[in-house]
Amino acid sequence: MHELVVRLEKEEGIKIESIEVWHNEENEKRLLELDKDMCGGVPFFYNLKSKQWICGEATYEELKEWAKS
Repeated sequence: MHELVVRLEKEEGIKIESIEVWHNEENEKRLLELDKDMCGGVPFFYNLKSKQWICGEATYEELKEWAKS
């Protein structure tokens, strides 16, 4: 998914915040609060504005639609 995020940021000018959850307890807690047992893993994309999420892999078009919502 990293390549798709880089492409989206470059082509659409949309910044996606990436947080490390394996070694950072605060980030892990944030992930669990946002996830609410929807996905239970990574990658997990959550749009704070639209409250929409993506669990796991997605196509570029799905990621773009999610980011623009």
